[in-house]
Amino acid sequence: MTLSEQTATLFGIGRAPAAPGTVASLAALPLAWAIKWFTNDWIFLAIIVAVTIIAIRVCEAYARETGVTDPSECVIDELAGQWIACLLAPLSLIGFGLALVLFRAFDIAKPWPIERFERAPGGLGIVLDDVVAGLLAGIIVGVVRLIGLI
Repeated sequence: MTLSEQTATLFGIGRAPAAPGTVASLAALPLAWAIKWFTNDWIFLAIIVAVTIIAIRVCEAYARETGVTDPSECVIDELAGQWIACLLAPLSLIGFGLALVLFRAFDIAKPWPIERFERAPGGLGIVLDDVVAGLLAGIIVGVVRLIGLI
């Protein structure tokens, strides 16, 4: 197994027999919780940016290795998107739960403008739709938090 395959599949999580994207999003939550608990939002944002850049590169390499435009087992993009959704969420089960539900809904349904980003070439297209889904979910969670509902 190549390094790009290990990283792109989050060390095999992407090979889950059912709903690998959801499994990856669920796996992302405890890591996001720990990062938010032990650091601050600026450090979390820096980590998200770094993971997103790595995701673009390894997804591009893995897609080339497999000959598949957007391999379903490539789930590091779900990690990045889920973390973006969690960035503005309060450190609570309700906040992270809402971030999870919204991110997965946007990622699966791919409404405008998400579907447009998916058409970008290579690793950029694999990752950007999840980044935008995470941004939309994060904005909604942030607004819900701001108005005091969570």
